[in-house]
Amino acid sequence: MPQPREGEISGAIGRNPANRKTMAVVTRGGRSAITHYRVLRLFKDAAALVECKLATGRTHQIRVHLAEHGNPLMGDPVYGRSRGRRRALAAPFRSVIESFPRQALHAASLGLRHPATGEWLQFQSDLPSDMKELIEILERV
Repeated sequence: MPQPREGEISGAIGRNPANRKTMAVVTRGGRSAITHYRVLRLFKDAAALVECKLATGRTHQIRVHLAEHGNPLMGDPVYGRSRGRRRALAAPFRSVIESFPRQALHAASLGLRHPATGEWLQFQSDLPSDMKELIEILERV
């Protein structure tokens, strides 16, 4: 679970020097990145529903920042490889987490300035059914 329960993660994001196919928080190069987060719901000590608001928009920003902060996304095959943490979980939680077939990441709201007109565009999207089901399962375990 992210500690504190609300805060900001900052760190320049650039190509991972150890694996150029991935991104990482880097000390040299990279671009400034800021992620504001807030824990919305806890599922015992096994998982948390976290809302992120981006002050910047870098490639894989949420995934990189949360993993760097010690809280990788459930189902993230690139940045979520926290096998030791999974083994420490109770069997029911471990089973739920390992069976989720994709990243547990959803963009509820996206906004951007249209490149030609300059008009601000805002898009909303409801939580997908598989993530609603995942939350329901985590609440019961």
